[in-house]
Amino acid sequence: MNERSDSVTTAEPTSGPDGDVDVSASGRSRGRPPVPKERILATALKIVDEEGAEVLSLRVLAQRLDSSTATLYRHFSNRAELINHLIDHTLGGVPVQADELRSLGWEDACRAMATWMFENLRSHPNIAPLLLAQAPTGPNAMALREVALQVLLDAGFSPRVAIRCYATLARFVLGFAIQLNGEETEDVALAEAYRNSGEDNLPATGAVAAFVPVPLDDEFSFGLDLLLAGLAQLRSR
Repeated sequence: MNERSDSVTTAEPTSGPDGDVDVSASGRSRGRPPVPKERILATALKIVDEEGAEVLSLRVLAQRLDSSTATLYRHFSNRAELINHLIDHTLGGVPVQADELRSLGWEDACRAMATWMFENLRSHPNIAPLLLAQAPTGPNAMALREVALQVLLDAGFSPRVAIRCYATLARFVLGFAIQLNGEETEDVALAEAYRNSGEDNLPATGAVAAFVPVPLDDEFSFGLDLLLAGLAQLRSR
């Protein structure tokens, strides 16, 4: 009599190149548990704040999350897409209340929005340079744009002029925000150059030397007032 021994072969889980465990052969789910998108973006922002945007990569982010790049690819197809979402995540910190803004009058509303955006980027100065490469188009960015444009349209600006007003205000804010990283070093060098202007036969420069450097916040407020005054004249015409 021949005895037959039936054996059951169990497939061993295998690991992929990023450390994810492939256990599909055993009937279980594949890969590590998903990481919430908000947690991913919060961690990415922390990396950029502490170490700079150039350090951020999917691999570095995965290590910080104690996860894998394969897990991140469930949310982002590449680093560029991650950056797009990170920018929009940051803009989500701008405290816009549409009804409150529209009740202020267009000048005060524009001043408030510009100031909020500037303060938001001041909190995350390494984000501002990323905005040079692309116009933000995520849901938070579009919501900000929608409120600002509605304020301008309600004030009587034509659509053609309203979009130019918004773009000018946004670029003004970005231009100042980019200066935040090197503000202190640049101010020291600039003040020294103005103090030494007499030796270079620059009398006009020397005449204003006592008022340099101008704090960046003061420059921002002064420039914003000039910009809004110009828009008011444009509106009156």
